[in-house]
Amino acid sequence: MRILGIDPGLATVGWAVLESGRGILRPVAYGAITTPAHTDIEKRLLMIKKDIEELIDKYSPEEMAIEELFFNTNITTGIAVAEARGVILCAACAKGLKISEYTPLQVKQAVVGYGKAEKRQVIAMVTSILKLSAPPKPDDTADAVAIAICHSQCRLSAMGKYFNQR
Repeated sequence: MRILGIDPGLATVGWAVLESGRGILRPVAYGAITTPAHTDIEKRLLMIKKDIEELIDKYSPEEMAIEELFFNTNITTGIAVAEARGVILCAACAKGLKISEYTPLQVKQAVVGYGKAEKRQVIAMVTSILKLSAPPKPDDTADAVAIAICHSQCRLSAMGKYFNQR
């Protein structure tokens, strides 16, 4: 099973493709999609859509796991991220991927075992679980890897079905 993990954003979209099966979790590829600042938002959204479609075509994942939005205090940034997330969801749906969503708390619980883990703990566990020689960079990429790991652990469990009722 190939899983595409996505940490949505407008400036940076973290992504990871993991192979999951028979108790083995293997990284296929990971990275980040970036869009240039001071570019019209509709052009940035189109760039993200095209890049997501290219990733799906190149790596052929069957499922996508994406982080649910969590708003802090900056609603303007949250709206832009929501727009990017919408474009990503549409691209994945158009390509026929099964889509699952996880909150940051759920991802941290699945990867670290503690829902309020710090970012450095998540990055350390991602690096350890996948036996990587170095942590994924930037942090958005590490988050996408964590989301994919979370999905690989939850997708067939009762917990995963509870989180992703549609």
